[in-house]
Amino acid sequence: MPSQSLTLVSQCTIFPDQMSAMDDLKLSVSDLPMLSCHYIQKGCLFTRPPFPITELVSILKRSLSQTLTHFPPLAGRLTTDEKGHVYITCNDAGVEFIHANASHIYIRDILKAADVPEVVKKFFAFYQTVSYEGHFRPILAVQVTELADGVFIGCAVNHAVTDGTSFWNFFNTFAEVSRGMKRIFWTPDFRRQSILISQAVLTIPAGGPKVTFSRDASLRERIFSFSRESILKLKAKVNNNQRWELNGEIDVVELMGKQSNDKLKFPNEKLTPLTWLRNVVSKETRNANPTAEISSFQSLCALLWRGITRARKLPPSKTTTFRMAVNCRHRLEPKLEPLYFGNAIQSIPTISSAGDVLSKDLRWCAEQLNKNVLAHDNDTVRKYVEDWEQDPRCFPLGNFDGAMITMGSSPRFPMYENDFGWGKPVAVRSGQANKFDGKISAFPGRESGGSVDFEVVLASETMTVLESDPEFMQYVTSY
Repeated sequence: MPSQSLTLVSQCTIFPDQMSAMDDLKLSVSDLPMLSCHYIQKGCLFTRPPFPITELVSILKRSLSQTLTHFPPLAGRLTTDEKGHVYITCNDAGVEFIHANASHIYIRDILKAADVPEVVKKFFAFYQTVSYEGHFRPILAVQVTELADGVFIGCAVNHAVTDGTSFWNFFNTFAEVSRGMKRIFWTPDFRRQSILISQAVLTIPAGGPKVTFSRDASLRERIFSFSRESILKLKAKVNNNQRWELNGEIDVVELMGKQSNDKLKFPNEKLTPLTWLRNVVSKETRNANPTAEISSFQSLCALLWRGITRARKLPPSKTTTFRMAVNCRHRLEPKLEPLYFGNAIQSIPTISSAGDVLSKDLRWCAEQLNKNVLAHDNDTVRKYVEDWEQDPRCFPLGNFDGAMITMGSSPRFPMYENDFGWGKPVAVRSGQANKFDGKISAFPGRESGGSVDFEVVLASETMTVLESDPEFMQYVTSY
């Protein structure tokens, strides 16, 4: 691997091209717990554009300014009033823009490395910055890093201001504006009118909250890829070899059902009779027996739960926890808008002994996850809110007992649905933010069509054992 160093070419502040008239936005009960988390760091790797980098930097600065007009909170700052309530003040204070050079690094150096190279961490600003610092630092930073044959565009954004849904809405809008789109299709919803807006006050310790996990642990980070075919094979095994077919297309109910409900990708899609039928069949099947079908994603999570638990060599009596982040926008009644801007996520823990995880089969593990996801309805979301209001606290990220796994991000986020003017990304990567032993992030595979990539962070010795696990590795397409 070449040198991990980068050269700073330029750094400046970008302001919205129009002044904001938006009122302050109060942080919600889903936003406030994230004040102790690092800024989200996500970005995309592209081939080199067919024009000079100086021109690209100029385009990105101009389009970022235009995009910020549609996302006023990102150009603001956090403020706390005399009662202790925290707000986003949309004061047009601006965002950070960085141009860096790593022309000794090639795309192949990033994609072919065994572990994710350390240099990727340098593609993002605000290294290990805690979200509470948005009171006196920009809420957003964009860094463009030129490589020998490519470009990486990375964003660091305050996690108390956005979740993954909001982040990728901004990122993709930024791309659309950069390639000359005049109309914004993905207008964010900034209203603060749901049960998530509370009078409860989060007490902040002097000096601000701190991250709750060790930043000095010896960790490895790898991307494990699963093709559509491999995932269908796994899902068939988990579902006792049941094949979900309609008109000869395997798994079409799940895949098409997800697509037709994904407004981020298909806002103007007219349902065809076949798509409508698939949706009806999918809904009727789930309603008849909610646990009859284990989804592809739950099957993959069960595979990881077993593989990592086995690799950690835990005693049978040890309690293990698999924690999944879920989107609450469609779970609440009345529903939030799909493009509600802010955090609208909650964490679902599934708990079992290591003995049960390893002695029972994959389907049993997947069923435990499936039951918890299905049970997380409007009442459960509201109960989470009520519990937090009784005990306001920051979200405790980490692997506190050596047996925890935390799944973040989502393969349904439109990470490859962006084009800054010369083609879609060749890869998605994240920075150092919020990474600890057992942290996993799910990305869609670049091949699309149902493929999935898992970014897995584990203790070095655990990763080595997982790489030799035959049950896990038989489904891995590449890594």
